[in-house]
Amino acid sequence: MVKNLIYILTLKKIPQLYWSSSNEFNFKPKKITIFYLVLGLILFGIGEALLVTANIGVSPWFVLHQGLAFKTGYSIGITTFIVSVAVLLLWFPLKQKPGIGTILNAILISVVLDLSIFILPYPTAFFYQLIQVILGILIIGIGSGFYLASNLGAGPRDGLMQGLVLKSNQSIALIRTLLELSAVGVGFYLGGIVGIGTLIYAIGIGFSVSTGLFVVGKIYNYNFHK
Repeated sequence: MVKNLIYILTLKKIPQLYWSSSNEFNFKPKKITIFYLVLGLILFGIGEALLVTANIGVSPWFVLHQGLAFKTGYSIGITTFIVSVAVLLLWFPLKQKPGIGTILNAILISVVLDLSIFILPYPTAFFYQLIQVILGILIIGIGSGFYLASNLGAGPRDGLMQGLVLKSNQSIALIRTLLELSAVGVGFYLGGIVGIGTLIYAIGIGFSVSTGLFVVGKIYNYNFHK
């Protein structure tokens, strides 16, 4: 148990599994690779929807988008687009590559989010709201494990995370946590609204993503000692 916790906290590499694509630019991947990519993104979208319907705080990056919107007068949609483009530009010095997964990330997560918010519960008791936030973070972690392990290209923020992990040689859990805390810190400074769910997400998502990668790797007997 302690050994597994250490692996999760220090994990730096995305597991390369038998169904993982050999490279991000693979436009004819195996069907099973596409299956796990789509499965991961669907889970990611459901997890995000659970956070929204818990209604005790938006995600850290949304706080940043919100803060920028308050400062610039642009809509949330425009500031979201601006931040996404800015993050993608940071990929170049970090030598990150887009792929099918990068495109599907933008499409599938949005579709699943829009569909899920109509069928998921909207708890009013604070205890159940907390449980829903934690469940959402865990599901996002597992979803991230599947979609990142498919190696068909990450979303803008996950790609930034991967690039920074490679550059810094620090763990996925640490880099992701620092990115989320930075986003919420800047967003709050600009006037974005922070809730308890936002803080839980910022602190917990790095560990959850690393756990998701570890669990997916263990399911397929990946050797983390490599």
